[in-house]
Amino acid sequence: MSTVGGDGDDGGCGGDAAQKTQWPGSLSDGGMGPGWTKVSCPCCVSERVEPLVLVQLGDQVRPETKKWLIRLIGAPVKDGGAALLAHPGEDACGDIIVVSAPKCTLLRATEELGLCKPYRSGDMAAFSYHDRDNFKDSDNMEVFLTLAERQHIVKYELDGVRAQRDLRIPGLPDSLALQQRDNIWSKLEHAGVILDTLPLHHQDKLKALSKAWYSGNQLTQPLDEVHSYFGGTVAFYFSFLEFYTWSLLPPAVLGVAITYFSGAVEKEAVDSVSGSDVPSDEEGSVSGHMVQAVFSMLWSTVVMELWKRRSASLSYRWGSFHLAERFAEPRPGFHGDMGVNPVTGRVEPLFPDWKRNLRIAVASVPVVCLFLGLVVLGMLGFYWGEAQVQQLHQDWDSLLSQTLLYLPSVAHIVYTNILATVYKTAAQSLTEFENHREESAFQNHLTGKVLVFTFFNYFAVLFHIAFYKQDLPLLRKRLASLLVVTQLVNQVTEVVVPFLVDHFISAPHRTEREDDPEEDKLRRQRKLPAFPGLFVEYIELLVQFGYLSLFSCVYPLTAVLLLLNNLTEIRSDAFKICKLFRKPFSAPVAGMGVWQIAFEILSFVSVISNCWLLLLSPRMRELSQEAGISGTNSLLLAVLLEHILIVTKMVLACLIPDEPDWLRKKREHIEFTSMRALGQQKQLSEES
Repeated sequence: MSTVGGDGDDGGCGGDAAQKTQWPGSLSDGGMGPGWTKVSCPCCVSERVEPLVLVQLGDQVRPETKKWLIRLIGAPVKDGGAALLAHPGEDACGDIIVVSAPKCTLLRATEELGLCKPYRSGDMAAFSYHDRDNFKDSDNMEVFLTLAERQHIVKYELDGVRAQRDLRIPGLPDSLALQQRDNIWSKLEHAGVILDTLPLHHQDKLKALSKAWYSGNQLTQPLDEVHSYFGGTVAFYFSFLEFYTWSLLPPAVLGVAITYFSGAVEKEAVDSVSGSDVPSDEEGSVSGHMVQAVFSMLWSTVVMELWKRRSASLSYRWGSFHLAERFAEPRPGFHGDMGVNPVTGRVEPLFPDWKRNLRIAVASVPVVCLFLGLVVLGMLGFYWGEAQVQQLHQDWDSLLSQTLLYLPSVAHIVYTNILATVYKTAAQSLTEFENHREESAFQNHLTGKVLVFTFFNYFAVLFHIAFYKQDLPLLRKRLASLLVVTQLVNQVTEVVVPFLVDHFISAPHRTEREDDPEEDKLRRQRKLPAFPGLFVEYIELLVQFGYLSLFSCVYPLTAVLLLLNNLTEIRSDAFKICKLFRKPFSAPVAGMGVWQIAFEILSFVSVISNCWLLLLSPRMRELSQEAGISGTNSLLLAVLLEHILIVTKMVLACLIPDEPDWLRKKREHIEFTSMRALGQQKQLSEES
């Protein structure tokens, strides 16, 4: 075990083993040889240093550049450093730097981020560095902060390091010299000096989590352990995935009941496969479809309201309920002309809003419209192909022609998926080009672009079939195609492909021997591909939610197929994040963010969709004619029903509070104690 304030020798360059820093302990034990940068604070001196983050340097980085970077990481904040701990790895000539964090840096960042931690009374309270002794386990960082929080703080401190003056970096050309307030970490990444910054896996903890998460027969997920190891972003996704999956049980049971007890609906399901448009006796199907439509509208509201309560409870339990809303530092990718920020008075890059708005108007909007046009082009191609195979089926009337009826739908689904993948890359580049200052603004604009395209790409054809062509048999067949193809694609991509990748690609990289050098074990983690994020996973759930809430009344078995898919999805997603990718950084979050808004919008749109689908039902039209109700009056009745259901949804949303009463009181108490602590600190500063 090493002492943080011990030997700071960076080691020599060359093949002499005696000059190299040795790593006698294992990574899982935190035992490492001398070489850590020194700390000046006595309370930060420890006999145990935990490797948290690996910095991978470029192949051509010279030893003097690496030594300068190590000094920068370890320097105090007042001297322009990150106030972290750095280790050169094998020697000063190596291409890695291992980073950890001392106690005081972790505690100060905990306060700055606005995290809540257990107070001595047992309640959660916003952490205060000046009151740190009254917080439970504040002297033991491995208990006080989760592994994900400690690793995020390291990344947070590295990203926040800025040059205090113009300076030249040793070993680099003058063209890469730093100017005052330059973001050092971002500039070194763009220059190729730093290739990667990745959090390190803790193999024993990962093995225990894997066993409790997806290896056994358990029905629930160890969400607290997931939050501790992977952080709030990942934990909230899996919590919502589990909550949403079990919420599919009621509509699945209802769908099975409607299908079983209604012969007409059963015939419609068969017709959707065969492509037959033969009319059926819908005497019973009207009531079944009506029940399904009304239930879907109310179900989507109740599910989202209950999820908000669960999300609030989880954010309290995980200490992210009271995150600080401070004026953030510019995100690392932000650039502009140096100047004085009129709000903070800091010297930093400035970029006028009119330039950003101009870039949005002349670049982002036209490109997004271009992709929406490609969606329309694909929709027209689908209709053309549908007409061709229908004519072919009429001419041939064989099993082959009946099978070909699904070819246009399958081809269009493949087209939309490819288009979505290309668009995501384009949206990322466009948002980078817009040059947003805050990370939150960057993510909101990126998510907004993707959500607009996703809604149009996946639902435009369905809405067009339902409300323009008014062809319910075609809508039913299209929805069945989407669900069946999605099931097949998901099972291949979520189960088969990950298994093959793990067996033939990832497994050899995880194989290590006890006598392997510690630095080789660290480098091995970088050989895995970077975690792609949860964007695609959320999009998949959003599309599922749309299929179920918007159109399930025409295909009651939608929830059954989605439930079967998601039961596999939970384990396959857990397996992928544990085994197939590098560990991602995860910032503390209080919920799903803009994704929750997207789900709520779909829930609202479901009212309009289901009301009009009922109005377009052939049996409903027949009943209207028998009752002597004109088309205009039928339309007015549909609008009235729509407004009644919207009001019902609003009443339900009001009757189900967004957070439990006990949690509301806890939140108000946290806000009160935070204000009182701030007043006491101000009074003490004035007295001093």
